Amino acid sequence: MPATPIAKGTAPFGDHKTWYRVTGDLESGRTPVVVLHGGPGSTHDYLLSLASLAEAGRPVIHYDQLGNGGSTRLPDRGTDFWTVRLFRDELDNLLRHLGVADDYVLFGQSWGGMLAADHAADRPAGLRGLVIANSPASMPLWLREMKVLRERLPPEVQETLLRHEAAGTTDTAEYFAAMRVFYDRHVCRVQPWPRDYLATFMEINDDPTVYHAMNGPNEFHVIGSLKDWSVEDRIPYIDVPTLLISGRHDEATPATVQPFYDLIPDVRWEILEESSHVPHLEEPERFTSVLTAFLAELDGTGGTAIPGAAAAIPSLPGESTEPKEGARG
Repeated sequence: MPATPIAKGTAPFGDHKTWYRVTGDLESGRTPVVVLHGGPGSTHDYLLSLASLAEAGRPVIHYDQLGNGGSTRLPDRGTDFWTVRLFRDELDNLLRHLGVADDYVLFGQSWGGMLAADHAADRPAGLRGLVIANSPASMPLWLREMKVLRERLPPEVQETLLRHEAAGTTDTAEYFAAMRVFYDRHVCRVQPWPRDYLATFMEINDDPTVYHAMNGPNEFHVIGSLKDWSVEDRIPYIDVPTLLISGRHDEATPATVQPFYDLIPDVRWEILEESSHVPHLEEPERFTSVLTAFLAELDGTGGTAIPGAAAAIPSLPGESTEPKEGARG
């Protein structure tokens, strides 16, 4: 069971509210981990196990992104409202509201990892480290790999998917059953699905506004506004130690993760062999070991370089081209 939160609340965000929960003491002096869930249009529930970091004194902040969970629901807003900029602004607002903007670590999972990378590329002064879990560096790359994974499904499953997608009947029971074959291979391999994961899945089903607008009907049929989005041109600017996590059977295949490894100057990559898209639920002990070791290094080094791929950090406009201290080039 996840640790009991010491605070729950909402942060005003324009005319809306962002729901959050804090596990652990933000006044402890330990750098908190801020958790960005996937989707877009998901909820924090499936990532609740990360709250266990608080048992060792590490504060953990979960939140539901706008449009879902405990945050303001806006089912009547159109696609033009749901933008990456909106969710970037929401994150910045939450960091300020909770008073952690000068000292924090980001953990982003799936879409949350792309969002975290985009945030980190601005080099915010308070960011101490970054974890990108099960995230592609670009949606075009993701779609290319989805085609590869789909072609490995049984022919009758693939036929069912294609038939319903062409007809626009992706809300039928037959389509869901075929979709589930993909999910059980590449999204969550634990059977039955864990309670926390199922809670998030049902939340999306209850209000799919954001998910449908930005993604589409499911993980592998992406027809929403994000279908052309990429952070590849942004990630070379990330200048904090970064941990990549993915699963051997992940829908975020190695090819979709590779640009992070190639372009982030200070990075390491852990592939969990028995996992797909949610290794924190599929291999919790191994996942926790990898994550806590990385966080301990951040504490011990004060944010200096960790072993990994090396590259020079490009300069932002107006900056010196000299590599930052700790960068490997």
